[in-house]
Amino acid sequence: MSWRDVLARAATSVGAPTAAPALVQFVELFERWNQRINLSAARSLDDIAQHVVDSLALLPHLGEAASLVDVGSGGGFPLIVLGACRPTISLRGVEPIHKKTAFLSTAVRELRLANVEIVTRRVDPDVDRGFDVATSRATFALDEWLALGQQLVRGGGRVLGMEAREQVALGPNDERHPYAAGDRQRAVIVRRVP
Repeated sequence: MSWRDVLARAATSVGAPTAAPALVQFVELFERWNQRINLSAARSLDDIAQHVVDSLALLPHLGEAASLVDVGSGGGFPLIVLGACRPTISLRGVEPIHKKTAFLSTAVRELRLANVEIVTRRVDPDVDRGFDVATSRATFALDEWLALGQQLVRGGGRVLGMEAREQVALGPNDERHPYAAGDRQRAVIVRRVP
């Protein structure tokens, strides 16, 4: 199966089949930029598409969220993926590295993601707060992210984290939602903020 087919199937499985063309465009844009500025260790189109598929695992956990902050947005996983799939959500990507925010801004422009804002700075809980959902992928240790993320969401909001091989101890407000990423088992950790 081609990487384009993998994306189409994954987008359909999470209820976002119309986003598949934008996700293909994003993978191709990422691959071109990654050759120049090293956004990620993923080099092949197949590998990049797998990062998109991994990001799509967050989509079912957004619920009826109207706003989302993604911390350490880097190469756009999951920020750009979620923005393409859920155009009704207002998303903010917070990334301190200028070359990465240049890429993110280009992706927002080329994919016409009017719902995505990019800011070039470190996350600031005094400024980046009151969101319905907070996400971060591969920027912090998971337990560290869950603690930081809950400072960014309103009461009743959710912090979404991505768990790889090593499982973290869950608190009373946390849920583990396993999923398969190719031949690997992963999980989305959802922390509900009282």
